[in-house]
Formats: sequence, structure tokens, C-alpha cells
Amino acid sequence: MENTLLIALSRQTTLRREMTSVANNIANMNTHAYKRESMMFDDFLMRSKGGEAIMGDKLKFVRDVSQYRDLSEGNLEETGNSLDVAIHGDGYFVVETPQGNRYTRNGHFELNNEGVVVTSDGHPVLTAEGDQISIQANDSRIEISRTGQIYTNGGEIGKLGIVNFENPQFLDKVSNTMYSSDTPGTQIDQPHVIQGKLELSNVQPIIEMTRMIDVHRSYEKAKDLVGKEDERIKKALTLISDR
Repeated sequence: MENTLLIALSRQTTLRREMTSVANNIANMNTHAYKRESMMFDDFLMRSKGGEAIMGDKLKFVRDVSQYRDLSEGNLEETGNSLDVAIHGDGYFVVETPQGNRYTRNGHFELNNEGVVVTSDGHPVLTAEGDQISIQANDSRIEISRTGQIYTNGGEIGKLGIVNFENPQFLDKVSNTMYSSDTPGTQIDQPHVIQGKLELSNVQPIIEMTRMIDVHRSYEKAKDLVGKEDERIKKALTLISDR
């Protein structure tokens, strides 16, 4: 295959993945604590055999290196629910799943039938000691302090486990707001949590729509390049066959 076509194909492939990333961001613009994602690209140059090619005497291949996660904090939404908790600053809640501990910033919690504090998916939320949080049936008051201590009518029952990682970008995405890690996080001694609020997605719809338009235009340009190169090759083959 000609280098020009390879370049166009590499460009279209990366743009397709970028479009998938943008579409996922838009789909999760209302998902609590969702973090905007984008692709990271790399390119390298090689000199063309002929300087009269459509793309000039230098050819640039493009490849997607990895996916980058925007870790900036989303706005906080007032809910008034005593089991809704937002983390201000760094940190992740620790959640127990059948596959092992998972980490999330989505603090929309609830009580299951056994009185255990769980996520909306039914996974128990853990304390700093790694225990599940149980609320008694006769407890009519649940208060969570700024540093994560949990109080009920009977007094303090534990402290929310909130951990951080040396580089959160290396967390593996399990779902739109849940992550896993090969190494356990480090407990934050003095976290800043806010009861009765939830962190919103940090996706900005206008920016994502602009990105979508830009990606679409770039894809169309790559498509036009493929068409022009195809015509050039056809003309070259016609000239050769006529000799």
C-alpha cells in the first residue's frame, strides 16, 4: 500500500477513536463524578521517495498512544440526602466488589436491606479500616463530618475510607465512574468530604460538541485525501498500461 494511503488510514483510525471518546463524554455529561476523556496522539515523520506527492516530501504517520483522563473536580450539586457525599480535592471512595476493591468519586450511596451502606450498584462502601458500614434500623440520624467520620444515634461507627494514588491516570477504568488498581491506594488522613452533595461530571457540553465538529471535519479531509490519492494511482497505472 502507498505511504499516503497508510497515513490517511492511520489518521482516520485515530479520529474514529477520538470520536468514540467524545461521544462517550457527551453520553455521560449527567453522570455523577464522570471524568472527561480524550485520546493522546503521537506522530512520526518519514521522507517521501518523491517530492511531488500530494502530501509533499515529508509524510507523517499518526497513532493513538493512550487515553487521557481529565481529573479536574466537577461542580457540586446540593441534594440534601444524608448518604450523598462529595469529595472536595483529591481522593476516591473504596468499594468492595466480588472482583476486589474498586475506587470511585461517585458518592451517591444508599442502604440495602441489611442496613449496609452501598453504591447504586449494590457494592458495599468501606471504612478506612476496610470494614463495611452498617446502620441500625433504629438509627434516625446519619451525620458525616468534614474528615469522613460517620455518626449515628449510637455515636461514631467508622470513618469513610478515602484513598489517593501516586498517579491516578494509571487507574484502570471498570465502568464510567469505577476504577481498579493493582496496588492499593494510600489512605488520606484529612480528606475533605461534604455531606448532602454530589460531584457532577466535569464534561463541558459546548467544548465536546466543538470537538465533535472538528473531528468530523478532519475525518472528511482524510477521506478526501484517500480519494485524491486513489485517482493519482489510477492515472499512473493508466499511463503505464498505455506505453
